[in-house]
Amino acid sequence: MKQRQFHRSARSGAWLVILMAALCIVAVVAMPAGAQDSGGAGAGVEQLATNADPATGNVLELFKPVMETGLHGFFELLGSQPIIFLLLALAIGYPLGAASVAGISLGSTAGTLVSGVVLSIIAKLAFDISYDIPTIVSSIFLLLFMYALGLRVGPQFFSGLRSGGKAFIVIGVIVWALNWIICVGGAKLVGMEPGYAAGMISGSYTITAVMGVAQGAVQSGAVQLPEGLSAAQVGANIATGYAISYILSSIGIILVIRYLPKLFGRDPVADAKVAEQEFSHGATHPVPGAPDSLTLGFSPYDLRAYRVEHEALIGKTVLDMFKQHPYAPILRVVRDGKILDQADTTAIRKGDIVTLRAKVHELILEEGEKIGPEVDDELARNIPLETADIRVGSHEIAGKTLDELGRTIGFGVQLTAMFRGGQEIPIGPNTDVRFGDVARLTGPDVSIQRIAQALGGRPVLDSTVTEVTYMAIAMLAGYLVGILSITVAGIPLALGTSAGCMLAGIFVSYFRSRNPEFGGPVSEGARSFLQDIGLNMFVAVLAANVGPKVIDSFQGTTVVWVALIGTTAALLPVVVAYFVGVKMFGLNSVICDGACAGARNATPGLNAIADQSKSSVAAVPFPVTYALTTVLALIGGYVAMILS
Repeated sequence: MKQRQFHRSARSGAWLVILMAALCIVAVVAMPAGAQDSGGAGAGVEQLATNADPATGNVLELFKPVMETGLHGFFELLGSQPIIFLLLALAIGYPLGAASVAGISLGSTAGTLVSGVVLSIIAKLAFDISYDIPTIVSSIFLLLFMYALGLRVGPQFFSGLRSGGKAFIVIGVIVWALNWIICVGGAKLVGMEPGYAAGMISGSYTITAVMGVAQGAVQSGAVQLPEGLSAAQVGANIATGYAISYILSSIGIILVIRYLPKLFGRDPVADAKVAEQEFSHGATHPVPGAPDSLTLGFSPYDLRAYRVEHEALIGKTVLDMFKQHPYAPILRVVRDGKILDQADTTAIRKGDIVTLRAKVHELILEEGEKIGPEVDDELARNIPLETADIRVGSHEIAGKTLDELGRTIGFGVQLTAMFRGGQEIPIGPNTDVRFGDVARLTGPDVSIQRIAQALGGRPVLDSTVTEVTYMAIAMLAGYLVGILSITVAGIPLALGTSAGCMLAGIFVSYFRSRNPEFGGPVSEGARSFLQDIGLNMFVAVLAANVGPKVIDSFQGTTVVWVALIGTTAALLPVVVAYFVGVKMFGLNSVICDGACAGARNATPGLNAIADQSKSSVAAVPFPVTYALTTVLALIGGYVAMILS
């Protein structure tokens, strides 16, 4: 209920922002012409700017064009201040994406794309204003998105690759081959000039590099141009095929990927949970470094306070009591309203209030009789509990059983799970502990710090801090791997920086599942935010820059064929490949959807199915098919240009 209320509040807040912005625009547009004369708004602005301090004056000067020229000035402001454009696209796009018609919604990514494109098209058609936001902005946000996504699915990636590698390759080849056949065959069928086919491949795949490869084929002389057709005209044809196909494909693929499981009668949320269970090999707890791995969760253990009255306890130390009752240790002693410094040698007196942590039924049925009456003492019971992952780094500990360790160093902690080589292992009294194992413990901080020292490791606790150094180094390595390129027959082949950064995130989270100290702390809230805002800011920049290009391409009847062929090539192969993956290979519907998104290089589509399935498990096959079809698309674009 609280979650639904939160979503309603968030949507209401977003709509309020939009309404306020719309009212401001309407007010400006409706401003009487006379108000802009020397005695009107213009003069008022001048006067305010003169009387205000420098900072305020600068702000007023910024909005002066809007106040003086109305709607035209507003769109000029969006061009001169791209940050305003991007934030406005997000503010409109999120509630637009959440709106549902007949149970179908765009989602935040498609909503942001549509809102940004509409803003840029209005600016171009109404006021001849074209936006040009530096692509480095979109590149940075896209790379952050890919890295954050890699962190989310790293431990599952290799398991998924082993279980469905062959199917993923087949899906990639199907999507690429059908896309190529539709673009090249469609262009030939309707008699389009050279260049359009390669442009449609580039746009329908949303791979700009294909356009560069095709133009390179023309410039190198590998393409024999028909008489009367210049290289410049072919370049224009490529750009036209690209621009129209790009925008239609970008919106269409989001919706197709988002709803493919439902179209085939599957429940994406349920199937995502099944996939997560399969890739975790039946483990009941998230591996170290995974989201929610350090969530406290339910525990059969509880904290309770008792007043010492039984003579058998008086004079004994805390350590003596631990040796007698290792699974119900005393965690705090309160005397005369003050907390005593916790030490093994603390002697217990009559009337002290002691705090124990043990299984609830033992505390209720036994401890009251052994110690004294239970009391509701806030000072005694206010002991925060934490969950920590600790890697065993002591060879002296290795070989001992959990029962032995519990009786000697397990002071006040509960062992929730154990991991070996990144895999959860069954735990019991006779389970042996090995060097490099990771123990997940729950208990008070003082107890966790104590046992971490004994295990020879460092406790990794839930934190709001994110280690930026590790992130920067990992993304740098991924980016460098992504730009490495080899040229074969004039075709540059590279993994791509996006896939490189995603693989960097995958490897960081994979190694952290084996050693939680690796990679530094990464707050799940921060990771989730990077994943969400990263892609949508990338899409907002794309929308600003591509809108006018689409308008410029809408000339003659050829544009209709480009739109039909390009959109068909973008969407139909994905549906066919999905059918093959689900029906012939028996893939999980969400995993198959992720493979199709990667095969179509549809990063926004991947985000759409992650949102629809409430899981990021669809990203497991994404980099495999993404890397494969990126290479095939580049080769296909080059060949298409030669054959056209």
